Amino acid sequence: MTTSTRPGPFAMLASRMRADEKRLLDAFERRGAHCEYVDSRASWSLLHAQRPPWRIVLNREIGHARALYAARALEAAGATVVNSAAATEVCGDKWQTSVALRRAGLPTPRTALALTPEAALDALEEIGYPAVVKPLVGSWGRLVTLLPDRRTAETVMEYIAALPAPQSHIVYVQELIAKPDRDIRMIVVGGEVLGATYRRGTQWRTNVARGATTEAFTPSPGMAELAVMAAKTVAADIAGVDLIESDDGEVVVLEVNHGVEFSGFQRAMGDRVDVADRIVEHLMTRSESCCE
Repeated sequence: MTTSTRPGPFAMLASRMRADEKRLLDAFERRGAHCEYVDSRASWSLLHAQRPPWRIVLNREIGHARALYAARALEAAGATVVNSAAATEVCGDKWQTSVALRRAGLPTPRTALALTPEAALDALEEIGYPAVVKPLVGSWGRLVTLLPDRRTAETVMEYIAALPAPQSHIVYVQELIAKPDRDIRMIVVGGEVLGATYRRGTQWRTNVARGATTEAFTPSPGMAELAVMAAKTVAADIAGVDLIESDDGEVVVLEVNHGVEFSGFQRAMGDRVDVADRIVEHLMTRSESCCE
């Protein structure tokens, strides 16, 4: 891939330099390790070229397709990418994530994949209302729609059927878990839980990007184990695991995020943990193992 600064053992691939990426570069600097910033918008790979100059590439690209193919290209050239292309592919697709979690025996909401909007209506009858329809690829709660009843579902499916992209007609639906006004975000790095926060909001979607507030809390051993197992199931070195507590006390895995944003989490955790530093520590450990 093209680059404009001096090479080193680490690189961070991103198209946007957000607060999280700045924290990560600062953490590298504090540890005396050079990390090269690579702008994915100007990056390209030549097949059969020499191995990139970096041992470890931290993939912070926010666009799923670009993140996935960047990881594939870098791995083909011999670099170690965190998270890997395999983890990015699974985490970036909600159906693949659900399948992986279910195969591992982890508790998840009832979920269905319909190959047409018309078939989705039949799937929803089996799942029951209220339910949720979600895009296969997406984040920040965008295009996630609550379906309280059949009439609403018919209206939404009519809209989906009119979308031009064929992939848009493949419909992912999920039961709506009755829960408190919160969900749980846990960050797992290198198989270890860094902490947990409640995300509270006035809307039924409790994404920080949609205005939810975060509050640190101490998770139960069962919650921590569930988060670690979820990250391991999708082979993610660095993961944001979203859990939901149902009204009857059951905890289920909702999503596993491969490109976890942690600014809100960090504010809530305060001095309990430095997320960026722990990520860099893990990458340095991976780098050492690569050289053995």
